[in-house]
Order: sequence, then structure tokens, then C-alpha cells
Amino acid sequence: MNSPAACLFDLDGLLLDTEPLHGQAWRQAAREFGLELSDQQLLKLRGRRRPDNASRVIAWIAAAGHQPPSAEQLLAVRQPIARALLPGARAMPGAPELVRRCRELAIPMALATSSSHDSVGIKCAPHPWLELIELIVCGDDPELGEGKPAPDIFVLAARRLGVAASDCWAFEDSRAGAEAALASGALVHVLLPEGLGRDHYPQQVLCLHSLTELEL
Repeated sequence: MNSPAACLFDLDGLLLDTEPLHGQAWRQAAREFGLELSDQQLLKLRGRRRPDNASRVIAWIAAAGHQPPSAEQLLAVRQPIARALLPGARAMPGAPELVRRCRELAIPMALATSSSHDSVGIKCAPHPWLELIELIVCGDDPELGEGKPAPDIFVLAARRLGVAASDCWAFEDSRAGAEAALASGALVHVLLPEGLGRDHYPQQVLCLHSLTELEL
């Protein structure tokens, strides 16, 4: 397998073990408005931008027969919970080593994350190894069009690195992210979350049970 022109990394659930914390924040916020989010509903929130997820949760609250909040009301409950939880997120096994290996091989790297700029700062602060990634494209980037599963964020990240997305390797854990990366033309590696199998993802992706399996 040829070396990539660049590696484009998702953040949540791929480099940092934040997804259970995000799920806890969404679950507690939805509960305030009468809805107990199921595991399947939480799965549908993975990899997507915060405003997109807020719209989904509000629709579920309304469908369950409860008075739906505005996005501002929902996020006013959720965001303090998330901000308190996220600094405690641990690195995913093999993530620091993979990032350091890319740096050793002079492979350009970018974060392509649906998280907002402020959220990325909170999550990344306890992990200095993430500073080795030279470019960060966030979900609230002013040049970004649509969020995942649209390919825009991977196309934008590759362009800013000066390479074609089709020459890059993309690393994801969510279905929305995998679809976005595939649509950009990148070679896609998916880190399988616990409890999810290969059949949850498009056939074209390469699946990993741990980032430690990847050889560069």
C-alpha cells in the first residue's frame, strides 16, 4: 500500500475517547426535556456537528410528544455538562504513537472534526501530542459548507495541506464520517467502536479494531 500524501484524522472516538462523554451530555440534556435517548439514537449523533445533532434531538423530543425546546435552550443544558466532562477524555490506544509516526515520516496531518473550535481546544489541551498535527479544520470553520456525511471537511483539509483528497488516508470511527471521507475520494480507515461490526459501514472502508494494528 503506497504511503499517503497526508493523513486526515477525525478526533472524537478516533484519537480521543470522547464519544461516551458526548453521549452522556446529550442524554442528560434530552432527559431535561422528557426524552430518554436510546443507544441507537446516540449512535446516529456520532460524527456530526453540534447544531445538526441539536436539531435531531429536538425532533425526537417532539416526536415523543414532549414540548420541544429551541436549540439554544437544549444547548444551554448540554454544553456545561460537556465542558465539564471532556477534559477527562483519554487518548485512544495507539493514537499518540500513530501521530508521532506520521511526524517521523514527514507525512502531513490534519484534524477534520465536526467539533467546534472552542470544543477542540477543551479536548486537546490535556494532550500535547495533538500539537504535532499541523492543521485543524473544525465544524464551525467559516469556509466549511455542509457537515459530515458530506465530504466538504475532508476536501477542505486536503486543499489547505496542498494535496488532493484522493491521495490521502482518512481515519474515522462514525458512519457519517466514513461516508464523508469516502465521498472525498480518500482511502478510509475506520476504527470500529466497541459493539459495532463491519456491516455498519460502507464496504469500501478498511476496518481496524485498534490503531495499533496500522503499519506505516
